[in-house]
Amino acid sequence: MRRFRKAKAAPDKAADPQAVRTAAVALLAGRDFASRELQEKLVSQGYDRNIAAQAVAELIEGGILNDARYAEHYVTYHANRGQGPIRIAGDLKSLGLPAELIETALASQPNWASVAREVRIRKFGLPVPDTWAEKGRQARFLQYRGFSSDHIRAALGGNFDPDELS
Repeated sequence: MRRFRKAKAAPDKAADPQAVRTAAVALLAGRDFASRELQEKLVSQGYDRNIAAQAVAELIEGGILNDARYAEHYVTYHANRGQGPIRIAGDLKSLGLPAELIETALASQPNWASVAREVRIRKFGLPVPDTWAEKGRQARFLQYRGFSSDHIRAALGGNFDPDELS
């Protein structure tokens, strides 16, 4: 198996704004990035921090890089993978997105309770558990996935309180 070395900027190109912008666009061609994430990636490749910040600002101005769009796509993708709003919000916060942007993106998801229900059914099957031990096991699974107590309660039935398990 061939291993690829991490691309490092040549010393003469590390301070060249055009080289930094080209590297940023090349990274964006591969996948979408949050603005801070892209800037840190450029710095880790050896580009000057200030010039990387300037290049990222130019990409934001040009509409090529958009944190709101990134957050919405991130929420949609991870919700479809069965992750809940608490976990997704933590991930987006660690990527450096502002809280307002995160809240707006999470609000765009139609119904987190139904997502939790679908995740529970996919993992454990259609029948609602009848024993408290099994309800607790399923609740812990949903909690790990990032769903709130209200979402877990909706997924397991109205008579279950996951806060009593702790």
